[in-house]
Amino acid sequence: MKRKFDQIKDQDDELVVHKIDISHTRLVDLTKLADEAKPFFDWIERRAMNIKKNSKTFDINIMDMDIEEIKRLIESCYYAETENLPLLFDGAGRTYPHKKACYYFFCWIIRDAPQQRLAPLITKMRKTEKELKKVTAEIDSIANLFIKYRKHAKYFQWESIREVIIDRLEGSRRSISGHLVEANIRAALTIAFQNYFTINLDYGTYDEIKVNSKQIQLENNTIDVSAELIKNTKKDFLFMPVKTRETEGGGHAHLFSRDIIAAVRDIRNIYPKARIALVIIARNWSNNEIRSILNELDMVFHFDMNPNKLNILDEDAQKKINIYVEEVLNGSTQ
Repeated sequence: MKRKFDQIKDQDDELVVHKIDISHTRLVDLTKLADEAKPFFDWIERRAMNIKKNSKTFDINIMDMDIEEIKRLIESCYYAETENLPLLFDGAGRTYPHKKACYYFFCWIIRDAPQQRLAPLITKMRKTEKELKKVTAEIDSIANLFIKYRKHAKYFQWESIREVIIDRLEGSRRSISGHLVEANIRAALTIAFQNYFTINLDYGTYDEIKVNSKQIQLENNTIDVSAELIKNTKKDFLFMPVKTRETEGGGHAHLFSRDIIAAVRDIRNIYPKARIALVIIARNWSNNEIRSILNELDMVFHFDMNPNKLNILDEDAQKKINIYVEEVLNGSTQ
């Protein structure tokens, strides 16, 4: 794979009315994330078709299923094969473990606050019935909620569920304190994996993708965004260090670049075959400095902006990350 450098210019996303900025960029961010949950919905819809042995839509099937069929649907999602599973994530782009993703998705569309309100009730069930497994309690609870309340909820088309997901994502995004730039880059990486899955219904040369939900530590270096690329029992790694500067760059650029190169070499000592793409968010960073960094890794994404202004990436910037992830999943050599 050729080493590449993409510079991404600042986008003006202000909406000024009567000299007052009334922008609602959070809505743009959340709708992009919600749209990336569509492959998860489609995957569940196909499994419902398999249970009912038809080709009807999810909203028709879920209204027609009896309680045992709903249990079988949820169970089939919980215990699906680990290969080529779609992702579901929170408002910061952090992916949920698969069983939790299934639990949250079904709960979101039939009951609010699955973690804060339903989970404590499931814990009470297990205290009452000592042999009751958590998964069984979750599946039984969700199935009974559908039977009891589906006629009141009425609408289970994607368009209706999308609105619910936007609301849930906003709640999780509000709960994030700090690390917003890191969260936005993690969301962009997750979207790129989901984009590939939407097109191909798999993860290329890999069986499973895990985007780490927080920073990881590699000896003396902190990696802000990372993913595990799993094939059978073997793991490859994709690391995306995120470096920001609110100033214009200037004389500190060389020292900054030198530190990045030292960190990348440390990573290479631990994981020689790791894929590494650096994200720099800073005004007017020297292109010569960036090219010197390129010798050490796959790619540099330079966002030519103040990091305080970075939200979920615009379409052009996201496309560049999508292309990079496509190359990684297709097994392009470094």
